[in-house]
Amino acid sequence: MRSRAATGLAAAAATIALALPAAAQPAGSGDGGVVLRQVGVFDNPTYVAQPPGNRRLLFVTEQAGLVRVIRRGRTLARPFLDLRGRVTCGAAGSDTCGERGLLSIAFPPDYGKSRRFYVYYTALDGAIQVDEYRRARRDPTLALPSSRRSVLTIPHSRFPNHNGGQLQFHGRELLLGTGDGGGGGDTLGNAQNTDSLLGKLLRIYPRPTRSGRPYGIPRSNPFVGKPGRDEIFSYGLRNPYRFSIEEMGRGPDRILIGDVGQNRFEEIDYATLPGALGANFGWNAFEGFEPYVGGSPDPGGTTFPILAYGRDRGCAVNGGYVVRDRSLPTLFGRYLYADYCAGQLRSFIPALAGARDDKPVGPALTSVSSFGQTPDGHLYVASLDGGVYRIAPATAP
Repeated sequence: MRSRAATGLAAAAATIALALPAAAQPAGSGDGGVVLRQVGVFDNPTYVAQPPGNRRLLFVTEQAGLVRVIRRGRTLARPFLDLRGRVTCGAAGSDTCGERGLLSIAFPPDYGKSRRFYVYYTALDGAIQVDEYRRARRDPTLALPSSRRSVLTIPHSRFPNHNGGQLQFHGRELLLGTGDGGGGGDTLGNAQNTDSLLGKLLRIYPRPTRSGRPYGIPRSNPFVGKPGRDEIFSYGLRNPYRFSIEEMGRGPDRILIGDVGQNRFEEIDYATLPGALGANFGWNAFEGFEPYVGGSPDPGGTTFPILAYGRDRGCAVNGGYVVRDRSLPTLFGRYLYADYCAGQLRSFIPALAGARDDKPVGPALTSVSSFGQTPDGHLYVASLDGGVYRIAPATAP
């Protein structure tokens, strides 16, 4: 996401970071048939998730390294997991997190049995780190710090920005989005470099292999047996901070990626999962639909976004979800997203040929850091100002 210095929101257009929170705007009333109903207040919440099979618990990651639990509408005093000693943001003497910190959590489909879950954060040396933990056998609100297992480490020490941040399970496969390594204009040349894991969408099996590797590789990944890193699923991304998978029921599932732009355009990419396999989303040859001046040559075969918007509408796109909550009929089937600087939720009808009917959704909310979707389709949104909200029908009690 884009950076904002302590002096105010105006600096957001110049650099990239998760930044100091702005003053909160009221959230609760709105048009479009939906309202925001606050479910808790946290310290820089970055992600909201719910494990499969447990509707009573909601998990919220805080940027400095805590995973908090909401149980039956009440935030528990004891954190589920404390990573403050491992997360860059929690380092001694650190005043702000910037774009670093604890950025997401993911639960596999067998979580109820395996008790395993995964976290994505930036380590003390700046590296992107994905770890596996287990929760306590008899207490679903407590993780076991001693169960930590390192799954994946990606060096990221030169620049503090463009860390990506998303984990998403699709069956047993774990997908994660990484930023291009930071700086400006892809200084390190990672996004188009298939020997680098930065500026990519990666796909792995997060469990150890029989040969002793900390994770496995799906054989269908596009660079298996070819030049390039086997973990890569898609490439040519700048900072895919948030993405989601739309389960179609009929036909192949689809992926939507909110990719933060440089100076001119924010973009949302949309493809079937088979279509995203080996796809090049264009950065840094292109920004949005336009060639990026000073970037890489046109690689050919670029998968262009279905929506791009300019700096007049915001500074950092925050990808969301296709709404499948039938209690939200005005949004059902539409893709919900936001921009960190705009203070406004928006939605459109996604199609492979392009986005249709892009328009605002009533409730205003500043400093959106993430959306969250539960297994039964309920939607949440978090703000770095502290609030986590359920997106609810306006007529609900």
